[in-house]
Order: sequence, then C-alpha cells, then structure tokens
Amino acid sequence: MTYLRCSAADCGAALELHDRSLACPKCGDLLEVVIEPRFYSACDLKNIWRGRRASGDPRDISGVWRFREFLPEYPLDRVVTMAEGNTPRLRARRTAAWSGVRELWFKHLGWNPTGSFKDLGMTAGITEANFVGARAVACASTGNTAASLAAYAARAGLAARVYLPMGQASNNKLAQALDFGAQVVQIEGSFDDALDALLSAGDPDLYFLNSINPFRIEGQKTAMFELLEQFEWRAPDYVVVPGGNLGNSSSFGKAFAELKTQGFIDRVPRLIVVQAAGANPFARLWESHSKQLTPVAAPDTVATAIRIGNPRSWRKALRGVEFTGGMVIDVTDEEIGEAKAIIGRDGIGCEPASAATLAGIKKLAAAGQLDPHAVVAAVLTGHALKDTDYIIRSQTRPSEEVPGAHAR
Repeated sequence: MTYLRCSAADCGAALELHDRSLACPKCGDLLEVVIEPRFYSACDLKNIWRGRRASGDPRDISGVWRFREFLPEYPLDRVVTMAEGNTPRLRARRTAAWSGVRELWFKHLGWNPTGSFKDLGMTAGITEANFVGARAVACASTGNTAASLAAYAARAGLAARVYLPMGQASNNKLAQALDFGAQVVQIEGSFDDALDALLSAGDPDLYFLNSINPFRIEGQKTAMFELLEQFEWRAPDYVVVPGGNLGNSSSFGKAFAELKTQGFIDRVPRLIVVQAAGANPFARLWESHSKQLTPVAAPDTVATAIRIGNPRSWRKALRGVEFTGGMVIDVTDEEIGEAKAIIGRDGIGCEPASAATLAGIKKLAAAGQLDPHAVVAAVLTGHALKDTDYIIRSQTRPSEEVPGAHAR
C-alpha cells in the first residue's frame, strides 16, 4: 500500500495517496509519500534496474522511473518523462587536491533535460498532476523550478504559471520558462514572497508543484539511488548538497533511509548541507541547536538558486541530516566564487549554487571536520549555462585577441 503521511513524527495522520493537500490537515506540517515494498529482494531489484538500461520502455530510459518500485505506480500513458536522470558521476582529482580530500566525485544533476536537478522531481510531479486530471500547474521559483515546470507541463499539454521574485532570476532561467510557454508572474520581494503570493492566490484550478509537494520529493530522491548504483551500492562517506528550500536535502535523507531499511546498502553516507552565508537559516539553526527555524528576512547571495530565507522543508531536511550523522554549514559568496572557478577549470562547470558544495568541502577539510581520506560525493545541482551573466562578471582574465585571426 502506498499513501500520504504527515512528516511530523508526533502526528502520524494518513491521507489517500492522490489527495491534493499540500499540508497535514491535522497539524499543518508537510506530507510525505510512504512506499511499501513490492515483493522483491534488494538483490533482485538491483538486477532488474540494471537490466532496464537495455529497454526501449520510456520509463526504463528515465533515470527516475527506472527505479519505479520505490515510486507511486501510474499507467504508462500518464507518465511524463524526457529521459531525465542518467547523469554522470565524475572523478575530480585536481579539484580533490585543491579541496583537501583524497577522493572526490561530482554527481552532476545539471546534465538533466532543462539543466538542473528539478527535472527529477518534475517528472514525478507532472505525472501526478496528469493522473489526477489537473489542467494547469504552478510554482514559485528562483528560476530552475520555473524552467523545469514549464518544460514538463508543455510535454503534458498543461498550462503553466510561474511566480518569480522580480529581477532575481537569471536571464537564462527566465528565458527557458518563457520559451516553454509558461505565464510568468514577477513578484516584488524574495522567493519566499513569491511562494506566499502563489499559495495565497487560492486558485482551485492550479496544481501546486513546489518542493512542498511530496511527489516532487519522490522523483528527486532517485538521484541517490542512481549515485549509489554508480558506487556499486558501496556508500561514499559523505554526500554534500547545496541547501536552499531544502527539498533536495530532505529527498536525499529519505532515499538513504529507504535503501538502508530495505537492505540495498550496509551504511548510509553522512549528509552535509551547505548554505550561502547570506541565506543561511538552516545553518544557523544547526549551529545554535535550536528547535525552531528563524527565517532570514532579506536573503542575499550570488548563488541565486539557494537565495531563500524561509525554507519550507527544513524539518524534513533536519531529520535526514540527523539520521545520517551529517552536518550543516554555510560559506561566503567569495568562497562560492572561488570554488566555482575551480570546478570550471576542471572542465566540469556548474552554476554558483552548486559550487557551494565544493566550498563547504574545502572549509570542513581545512577545519579538520572532514576526514581527508574519505570518499566524498558532491552534488552539482545546475549547469554552468544556467547563469552565464555571473560567469562573465566574475572573470578576471581578459579576452585575448589573436593577431590575424579576425573573422572574414
């Protein structure tokens, strides 16, 4: 049986799987999908998942739906997929030496169809919207969610509306949302203001697809299924992820818990969440050992994808960090910029928010808080082309003109 459950440990309220509620009707906390095992052993499923790589079934070509035994079930004709997932695990020896660890791998989720990890959650979210008969979908976004929602909605034939904080999304991400046909609503203020505006709109025709939607989390968790499969089911010592609204962080914790419980892995990686210093409410909560998150009223960082002052999934993310014995830290924009340049010089590239992971690794290694002999997997959440304006602004090396090489 698969159903929705309140994520609060002291509540336990349960709802029918396809209920469109975004929060528990009993206590107001976020919901999560509970997947019950489907009569396969871990060994059998590992072989099934590997074998699907040779299949022509659209679900098997997807790096999300290939793991569908741990996802809600849908008829094939309702699944909306663009072969998302299947992203590389890249060894980064030069970057590892710079950061102070022996073995560093990048899991580059920026190699998804619209250039970010959001596609992993959006294939699941749009599929659910398609299944329940929604005709229009909506989200608030710093840019990546908007691009992903617009693309997947277009594939499903659904209308899309995206709320963006005015002037804060990169032109690249805005262009994607427009190109895929979304209605763009720009809101004065921050991402948090945009999300509040969307939630207060009260439009019954809109199906909401921010990461507070539990189906988004189900899709996003498969990034860790794929990563651990790439490690041949031997967990790395650490998985490091940038933290914004904390949906991704919470999805990783959920993945580790499910895989450990079902016997796929012997131990879980320690989950490290890295925030930008100008948008660090979760890091502050962790450092102060507080039981309640205090929002940052005016978040400010060059890492626009994580420029979020009031992350809605913080309780879920905290549970994942604590379950894995992980930690939460923050890094400055200067540290992010330096790390981004290093990733670029290694021929990999990423958007600024992604580089927070490497900045965090270097900071922890220098402080002696991260074992230098550990195996570390850093998650890059967005492609370098997501924010080309930042790249141009941040370059200190001038363009060079080669004599005699003028175009003719």
